[in-house]
Amino acid sequence: MPAPVRDGPGRRSFAGFCGRKGSRAEFRRVIEDMEEIIQLTKDLVRFKTMHSKPDEIQACAAFIENFLKDAGIRYRRVDHDGVPSILAGPQSDFAPVLLMSHMDVVDAPDELFVPVEKDDKLYGRGTIDDKYAVALSLVLLKNQFQALRGKNKGQEDLPVGILLTGDEEIGGYRGARHVLKAFRTDFCIALDGGSLEKIVVKEKGVIRLKLISRGKSAHGARPWLGENAIEKLIEDYLKIKPYFQESHPEHWHRTMNFSVVHAGKSTNQVPDYAEAVFDVRYTENDEMDSIIEKIQKDIEGELRMETKEPIFQGGDSPYLKSLLEISKKTKVGFEHGASDARFLAQYGMMGIVWGADGDQSQHSEQEHVNIPSVYTLYGILDEFMKRI
Repeated sequence: MPAPVRDGPGRRSFAGFCGRKGSRAEFRRVIEDMEEIIQLTKDLVRFKTMHSKPDEIQACAAFIENFLKDAGIRYRRVDHDGVPSILAGPQSDFAPVLLMSHMDVVDAPDELFVPVEKDDKLYGRGTIDDKYAVALSLVLLKNQFQALRGKNKGQEDLPVGILLTGDEEIGGYRGARHVLKAFRTDFCIALDGGSLEKIVVKEKGVIRLKLISRGKSAHGARPWLGENAIEKLIEDYLKIKPYFQESHPEHWHRTMNFSVVHAGKSTNQVPDYAEAVFDVRYTENDEMDSIIEKIQKDIEGELRMETKEPIFQGGDSPYLKSLLEISKKTKVGFEHGASDARFLAQYGMMGIVWGADGDQSQHSEQEHVNIPSVYTLYGILDEFMKRI
């Protein structure tokens, strides 16, 4: 397999993308860091960190702990309801800048846990979502720490901390939400989305709605003696749907996906119970509590708000301004999906969602990260750390 790029496309990519100038020795150092990041990503991919294999998540966490121990970096491991998170930085409860990523992945066959490097891409489950980011964060933290030790300074002088969690793919409640409750940062970079050319500063909020319809059971041969709960559910759904039919060129409006339905016990029985689950995404322009209240008055069934997750809005920050000054081709934008960054909003912290390029291959059989983009991202963050 080809080795990672050295003085060719990767170097031109970084220099051209952010307009940074530097000596050949400086570029060589960054390239060596890059090679370490790619190798470390491969090592991490080999752990089958699916939630169907909790022991693999624990083993991956132990591997990360050993990396930090070897680097001489103090860290804190937080286990909450069986989910490990690892936190390292200048203080146990604060870092000026925090890099956040996750080690868990969605399910995949065994062959996707064998990393393959080809045509400047690294393939395998978790390469883009999100193990390249775990590797990048670890290497960046280690090198910042080593640079400080060369100046007779210590870990308490670090400008950056890292948070690596184990449950982002199933909601982040036992990882990021739990840890951030007792941690503060001036600026968090969630390395789990966006692209080199787009920093995400806003993500939609998420609501899980359940619609319950009740009827009256009867024999299927005599439907007139019963009340069909499925039919009643469908009638209510058709009344709910118009509340989510706004249109906008960039789709920055509330949406609803009819995602799950449970109903019926037998083909020859009129069902007396039916329920549906809707995945709702909403924006800062939506007063969802009042909208749901209006919907409930329009329908016959019962509408329950099962969960409600906040909108992520990163906020203005001098740290963001600094990043945009370094990465001159990068713009700010928004995403329709949700990430662990939403917990920043919940706890009143500023931040962004950003990352390398993977051609939207997350969760697919062809999941990959574009290696030159990792090089570029690392170079930008390396320069960013020097500035702060």
